[in-house]
Amino acid sequence: MKKQVLTTHNDGNISDVQKKISLFYLFEKRSFDIFCSLMGLILVLGVSFFLFPFCLFGRNKGPLFFKQTRVGQYGQKFEIYKFRSMIVDAEKVLHRNTVLYKKYVVNNYKLPAGEDPRITKLGAFIRKSSLDELPQFINILKGDMSMVGPRPVVEAELVEYGDHISRLLDAKPGAMGLWQASGRSNIGYPERAELELYYVEHRSFRYDLVILFKNIASIFRAEGAF
Repeated sequence: MKKQVLTTHNDGNISDVQKKISLFYLFEKRSFDIFCSLMGLILVLGVSFFLFPFCLFGRNKGPLFFKQTRVGQYGQKFEIYKFRSMIVDAEKVLHRNTVLYKKYVVNNYKLPAGEDPRITKLGAFIRKSSLDELPQFINILKGDMSMVGPRPVVEAELVEYGDHISRLLDAKPGAMGLWQASGRSNIGYPERAELELYYVEHRSFRYDLVILFKNIASIFRAEGAF
């Protein structure tokens, strides 16, 4: 499927931030991404075997994977992969319920913990443990995402970045980022936008590793995961 590009960033100009990024850093980052994603796919396969039987009955019945359109580097849209933690057609359920959708937007594009009727009991477990995020190793291997970077947002969220959308989209989105390392869903906009933009301005391979290890620690503590 041909990737779509947002007109908000498709101006053909090279930003000041891009000029600061060395080719060696990009090579290091991509090499690291490929290595990690190949190792990570082993985990994806193992968790898939565990979760698949639960997708055959009850509220969990349906596809093993969930796909959603997100905005990536330079405004390119791509399908992000996750293990499905919600009922089938959860997106339609959300948009049909105006009260629920308004609450979703006001709460930083997430419903408060324990208040999302779309999440199954199994889904709540894999979200709390961050297992639902593992299939993003597929996106990393494909090159849509990196191990570390700003979290890829849905198009509606770009409004939260005001005049700094192009700065955000200079960087490849990541499976892990400064926002997650700082508290994840416990941190809403506009602070989240400030953290993501700070990363874009200061990214380096060494900083990526620091953020990566902070994220791993946050996962074990289950900080802001729901």
